[in-house]
Amino acid sequence: MHDQRVLPAHPDFMWRSPEPKRRYDVIIVGGGGHGLATAYYLAKNHGVTNVAVLERGWLAGGNMARNTAIIRSNYLWDESAAIYEHSMQLWEGLEDELDYEIFFDQCGVLNLAHTLQEVRDSVRRVEANRLAGIDAEWVEPEQVKELCPIINIDDNLRYPVLGATYQARGGIAKHDWVAWAFARRASELGVDIIQNCDVTGFDIEHGQVKGVQTNLGPIGAESVALAAAGASSTLAEQAGFRLPIQTRPLQALVSELHEIVHPNVVMSNHVHVYVSQAQKGELVMGAGVDAYNGYGQRGSFHVIEHQMAAAVELFPIFARAHLLRAWGGNVDVTMDASPVVGLSPVDNLYVNCGWGTGGFKGTPGAGYVYAHTIATGQPHELNAPFSLERFDTGALVDEHGAAGVAH
Repeated sequence: MHDQRVLPAHPDFMWRSPEPKRRYDVIIVGGGGHGLATAYYLAKNHGVTNVAVLERGWLAGGNMARNTAIIRSNYLWDESAAIYEHSMQLWEGLEDELDYEIFFDQCGVLNLAHTLQEVRDSVRRVEANRLAGIDAEWVEPEQVKELCPIINIDDNLRYPVLGATYQARGGIAKHDWVAWAFARRASELGVDIIQNCDVTGFDIEHGQVKGVQTNLGPIGAESVALAAAGASSTLAEQAGFRLPIQTRPLQALVSELHEIVHPNVVMSNHVHVYVSQAQKGELVMGAGVDAYNGYGQRGSFHVIEHQMAAAVELFPIFARAHLLRAWGGNVDVTMDASPVVGLSPVDNLYVNCGWGTGGFKGTPGAGYVYAHTIATGQPHELNAPFSLERFDTGALVDEHGAAGVAH
């Protein structure tokens, strides 16, 4: 169940961007969740503190401010389950480690099944999760109703609820506070976080990166790490190589504030919508990825329209809720719906992209393994399967559909 802690009006610090140094050991391009987490773990785990996080806008103002804040680790394939479960375990201790409130709420995640094929696929995923040591169970419609009393499980639905997978450890966190928590601790450890610094090119000599060009001038570095969701392909092209990703809008919305009536996260791949209720009381609803490429951080209206229709069908109580705001983020999607985290064709230039709908839940885990990769020059065992080489060898980690969400 949701806790009832009260949100302050604003965080307890205001951010100031330092002037960039002429040279750093590591430059991280992207001041969102993954970039800030990577900077923190570089400093904490590897003692690398001469680090600059370059953000072209404001701190965590990109996709980190445009997501539905869902956290879970119940993925099908061993490679995916391992990295997301590692992330989940980090989430469970993150408030204490960072000494900052992030409103991490393990309210539980239900992935609904509406067809016999979805039932079979869902049960398969539950058994795979259990074999991997991840908490998961299959629940019948009556149990779904017990866990979420406001859901509609009537037989006369267009797509009746036939059951669901349930991960009790899953839940939500307040995404902007997660970013501030990582930023504050990274800064305390010596990391520079520089806002309004747009990377416009890379300095590369003899196949090795030497720094970046920015609107604030050139900045040198021993290593450069990309962590800019929605801009990965354009950055890679500036560095002279292509990534096997497409960039597409991913939309979501929130309602006006209501009393807490929705006790957990409910996801439906089939209809398609996922719904939770934040601690302040707004309903948070997300949809599937738009079917076209785009960089405008906005999506097509019909996706939002279908999303709201699906939500009202599953939760008739929401029919009179008023929309407060809607938004779209730009997500990078690979052909196998799994991320790319590791080395690039340019020496000392690293990539972290392609998370699709899994970026937020993977924030601490991605930062942890990415920091290891940058500090050592070699992938961590958890991100080794997510290298660029898999697109040459065909060893794809195909989470399309298997992840219980429409990528």
